[in-house]
Amino acid sequence: MTNSENKSKIHLYMDDWRPCPKGFALARTGEECLMMLKECEVDILSLDHEMGPGELSGSEVAALIVANGTFPREIYLHTSSEYGRRSMYETLYTAKPEHVVLHHGPMPEEVLRRAAGESAQ
Repeated sequence: MTNSENKSKIHLYMDDWRPCPKGFALARTGEECLMMLKECEVDILSLDHEMGPGELSGSEVAALIVANGTFPREIYLHTSSEYGRRSMYETLYTAKPEHVVLHHGPMPEEVLRRAAGESAQ
């Protein structure tokens, strides 16, 4: 039995103030996000960059994902910071395993509907 078989499978949304999309677990800090990546099997991860004063930024979380090898299956970058998006993308892209899908922007509506368990209209 592998470690992933013992872990809960979730979708994870890291943001300090936006509302969490339906079907996602919410991490309000980088530390929460990293803990959930370690303890759960994360299918879809969506990252913000600016996480508030004194908190890990999305770039720091991305670097720790790489260092810890805690990659989810798919990653979206929903930050409004172009610098942050570019920084996270470059960090993750250069180190991601081949099976990990990395997107340079936020989740499209179809992905949000699927994660929420809704059928396409």
